[in-house]
Amino acid sequence: MVPTIYNQIDSNRRKTIVLMIAFSLFIGVVVYVLVRALGYQGLGALSFVGLFLIISGLINLSSYYWSDKLVLGLSGAKPIEKKDNPELFRTVENICIAAGLPLPKIYLIDDPAANAFATGRDPKHAAVAVTNGLLQRLDDLELEGVIAHELSHVKNYDSRLMSIVVVLVGLVAILADVFFRMMWWGRGGSSERRGSGILFLVLGIIAAILAPIVANLIKLAISRRREFLADSSGALITRYPEGLANALIKISADQATLKSANNATAHLYISNPFKGKEAKNWLVRLFSTHPPIEERVAALKAMVVP
Repeated sequence: MVPTIYNQIDSNRRKTIVLMIAFSLFIGVVVYVLVRALGYQGLGALSFVGLFLIISGLINLSSYYWSDKLVLGLSGAKPIEKKDNPELFRTVENICIAAGLPLPKIYLIDDPAANAFATGRDPKHAAVAVTNGLLQRLDDLELEGVIAHELSHVKNYDSRLMSIVVVLVGLVAILADVFFRMMWWGRGGSSERRGSGILFLVLGIIAAILAPIVANLIKLAISRRREFLADSSGALITRYPEGLANALIKISADQATLKSANNATAHLYISNPFKGKEAKNWLVRLFSTHPPIEERVAALKAMVVP
């Protein structure tokens, strides 16, 4: 089958849905196993699972409204007006018209590293941030490709999705820590709680050790898949995959490290902000927030614009 833009978009969406379903099932099983390992059974165990879901829902609700402000603050992004950079505003406006999106707030990051990201809970509350280094290195068509990529994240609700995933991964880590503390203080060893048997105790210890690692790997896999989706969606907006491909090549060639980069926000950027840590082998790729630039460029150049 010829790898058209539409084929790539559909494929990436299906794979993301599969990953999210697997992630939800995985978290449900982990919570149940840990609760059973502590000695709770029947309705008691199910009640703890329900409580966990309620807490995660409340935390997700707070991240839904405030995560974009936190991300922009951590990145050192400053809002700008049209008079500050008419060319950038014109590019964003044109891409928004092509994508059928409202104009997002535009931010500038005073950093020589070439990078960009988008955030916001929905298209009406979105923001796009670019670095000075990006504006200095890219030509007009390449900048259009990057902006189209970032606005595709907005259109695909990637910021909302990744906020949920990040919160769930954090809750799994907290749950594992609470489990070990309760085991340490003997809360899971009383006589009335041993009915779950040694099997659930062993499974609980294994789950508490491995679950945070597996949850993080699933989060990274979802992040990489959304990057591929934003690449193909962005190419559909501009009808020129070559522009984004050339931009990615220039960004990857820039060895400057983004000064405000941190692990909590690294997945948002168009390229890994930690230079020198790009995927070199399968193990490094497994723990990478982004697909290898070479794979992204190859996929873009192989696309056929209908």
